[in-house]
Amino acid sequence: MTPTGNHGRAFLILHGWQNHRPANHWQHWLADRLTDLGHEVAYPQLPEPDDPDLERWLAELDALLGELEGRRVTVICHSLACLLWLHAVARDDVLSTGPVDRVLLIAPPAPEVALRHPEIAEFAPPPLTPAQLSEAATYTRVVGSDDDPYCPQGATTTYAEPLALPADLLPGQAHLNPDSGYGDWPSLLDWCLEPTPTSYEKTPIRSRTQDSRTRDSRAYDSRTRDSRTQDSRTQDSRTQDSRTQDSRTHGSRTHNSR
Repeated sequence: MTPTGNHGRAFLILHGWQNHRPANHWQHWLADRLTDLGHEVAYPQLPEPDDPDLERWLAELDALLGELEGRRVTVICHSLACLLWLHAVARDDVLSTGPVDRVLLIAPPAPEVALRHPEIAEFAPPPLTPAQLSEAATYTRVVGSDDDPYCPQGATTTYAEPLALPADLLPGQAHLNPDSGYGDWPSLLDWCLEPTPTSYEKTPIRSRTQDSRTRDSRAYDSRTRDSRTQDSRTQDSRTQDSRTQDSRTHGSRTHNSR
């Protein structure tokens, strides 16, 4: 079903290695929130996540994009799914439906990390150019931390800079998964809902820690405004009471003088 009111937007959320779409993962949370807001969302369980086969995952990706053809698709990849996307970009037989609208590559593992694990060694990223990425998506962005154990040099150095991609660096957030506290992710949802390139290119994706500070700051500002409003009303009331009392006193004095 294609929900109404979303201007043909759709979201494809792709998980990583050993991921069985747990309910406490931010991807699950994001899929639920976007669906609740009326957007079309595909959040598939990719085949054999504990021992994935690159060719099967590529075929699944191509089929999923085929089902979303004609929509403005945002692809949100986490971990191994980022490498899946890079392979799809490098191939001539995948992405047959043409370029998507937006791609997020969140916490991509480093090539040497993939090569150390026989189960995912074939996912080690192929050579790519910025031009190839531009042909596959109107806009691609990298999101990573500075202490991801699966990307020791950092996603900015490993991927964003060589591929000329914009990046959000989130200090101290590890692999951006439930183990690092990512069960929800409000600023990512906000970014997904940005309607135009101008708005989503300028909208940062913050860490949950930064999200919490922003919410606390907004709550503080709201409480401060409420307090100031109450103080102002109290002062106005006192001023009015004082004027009323002065008027009564003056009236009483005038009456007595008569």
